[in-house]
Amino acid sequence: MTETDIRLIKKYPNRRLYDTEDSRYITLAQVRELVMQGVPFKVVDSQSSKDITRNILLQIIMEQESESNPLFSNENLQRFIRYYNDSTREGFSGFLQQNLDFFHEQQELLQSQMKESMDINPMSFWADQGEKNMKMWKNTQDEFFKMASMNGKPDKTKT
Repeated sequence: MTETDIRLIKKYPNRRLYDTEDSRYITLAQVRELVMQGVPFKVVDSQSSKDITRNILLQIIMEQESESNPLFSNENLQRFIRYYNDSTREGFSGFLQQNLDFFHEQQELLQSQMKESMDINPMSFWADQGEKNMKMWKNTQDEFFKMASMNGKPDKTKT
């Protein structure tokens, strides 16, 4: 991905966010939607050109955590704060990244499996199963009668 593939959002001193691709001001909620849609973007300070994407993402998380159903408990937040001063900070960061990657992969797999199961028409599924069962039954029956007719014939080699 090149720098031109990344959507540029500028933050102005009046605290407004400007989407340079759509040429319009956007809200923090709309930036959150970009995250949810997987759109790569970068937020820069309009005066200093400093990358402030992380600050905006943290602001989005803060707003979400302030709502009625937060993701992090107070205990977890206190642990995070403690890890900032701990010598295990890098290990903790790597651990979080690996676990979030694993969780993301599992969610994608589950969603894919659910989508596949939802795409199947139940009537078609049962009709296909019935047809397969009938073919199996017919083959079994044919084999049985074939074996029965062979066993019922006299052995001509013994006469």
